[in-house]
Amino acid sequence: MWQVYLKELTELLRDKKTMFFVILLPILVFPVLFGIMGLVVANVAKNAEAEEHRYVIINADKAPELAEALFYHKNFKKVESDLTEPEALKQAIREDKFDLAIIIAEDFSAEVTNLTQSQWTVIYNMSSQLDMIDKYFNELLRDYSKKLQLAKLDSLGVSSDKVDALLQPVKLEKVNTAESRENLGEKIGGFVAYILIPLCLIGCSYPAVDIGAGEKERGTLETLLICPISRTAIVLGKFLTVLTTGLASALITVTSFGGWGYVIGSLMGVDIVAKTMSTLGVADLLLILMMLLPLSAIFAALLLSLSIYARSFKEAQNYIGPLSMVVFMPLIVALMPGVELTWAMAMLPIANVALAIKELIKGTMDIGMLLVIFGSTVVIAGAMLAFCVSWFQKEKVLFR
Repeated sequence: MWQVYLKELTELLRDKKTMFFVILLPILVFPVLFGIMGLVVANVAKNAEAEEHRYVIINADKAPELAEALFYHKNFKKVESDLTEPEALKQAIREDKFDLAIIIAEDFSAEVTNLTQSQWTVIYNMSSQLDMIDKYFNELLRDYSKKLQLAKLDSLGVSSDKVDALLQPVKLEKVNTAESRENLGEKIGGFVAYILIPLCLIGCSYPAVDIGAGEKERGTLETLLICPISRTAIVLGKFLTVLTTGLASALITVTSFGGWGYVIGSLMGVDIVAKTMSTLGVADLLLILMMLLPLSAIFAALLLSLSIYARSFKEAQNYIGPLSMVVFMPLIVALMPGVELTWAMAMLPIANVALAIKELIKGTMDIGMLLVIFGSTVVIAGAMLAFCVSWFQKEKVLFR
C-alpha cells in the first residue's frame, strides 16, 4: 500500500498540471483573483459615493431649505424639466434624462402651526445607483424633518431639552455578553468553512481523476494490476494519495490567504487577519484539521470510485460537476441566517462539519457534539472507502 502511495504521489508531483492545481493555484492565483475582485469592488463603491446624481424637484418653493440643501450637496446636480406628472417623470428617468425626481406636495407648509402630515413622492431607479441616492437624500430629509419637528414642538411649548423625553420616553442601553472572539467567529466562521471544504474537494478532484480514469486512458492500469500486490493495497494507496492532495491543497490555500492577507493588511493598515489568528489557539486549529480529515476522506473515496468507474478522463470530469453541487448545497444551508449547530443539524453530512468549524472559531463548541460529528463523519468515510475497495474488485468496472 505504501509503495503504491509513494509511486502515485511521485507521479503526481512530476505532473505540471497537478503542481498547478494543488500548489501554484492556491499560492498565487486565488489571492490575486480575490485581490483584483476586492480592488474592483472598492473602486466601484468609491465611484458610486463620488457620483453626481441629476435631480428635478417639483414645488421647491414649498420647502426652500431642503431645496437649498440639495442644490449645494456635492452628490446632487439640479437639472431643469417641465415635467410634473409621476408617470412622465418615471419615463424620463428610464430614458436617463435625470436620476431622481422629488415631488413635494402642493399643500405642504413649513409653518409651525401646520400640524398635518404631508405626503411626498421620490422617484428613482433603485437597481442602478447602489442605493446611494436613497442614502444621501434620506440624510438630507432627516435633517430637514428634524428642524421642522423641533420648531413645531417648540410652538406647542415643548422645550428642546424635553424633546428626547417626549419622542423617546425609554432609552435602551444594550450590553453584549458575547466575547470579541465569539462576535468575530459569528461573522467569518461560516465563510472560513465555505472556503476550506470546497478546497478539499478541489484538491482531491484532479488527482482522483488522473490515477483512476487517467490510468485507463494511458493503459497503465493493467500493468499495475499484474504486480504481486493485492487490489485492496492498490486502492488504499491511491486513496491515501488523493486524501493527501486534498488536505495539502486546503492547508496551502489557507496559509497563502493568511500570508497574503497579513501582507496586504499591513500595507493598508488593516489588522483583521492578525486579529482573527490571535483568537485561535493551536488546539483550535488542530480540531479544525481533525474535522477536515474524515470529510476529505469521504471526498477522496467518492471521487476515486467515480474515477474508477469512468471510461475516460472526460467522463470522470462530467461526473464531478454534479457532485460539486451536492457539496455546495449543505454549505449554503450552513451559511443561512439563524442556522445553528443542533443535534439535528449534527446529523446532516457536510453541513455539520461547516457548522462545527464555525463554532470552533467562535470558541463555543460543545465537545460532546464535536465527537459525535467526528464519529459520524468517520463512519461515512469508512463506508465510502469500503465501497471504493469493493468497486475496485469488480472486473466489469475496471475494464469498462
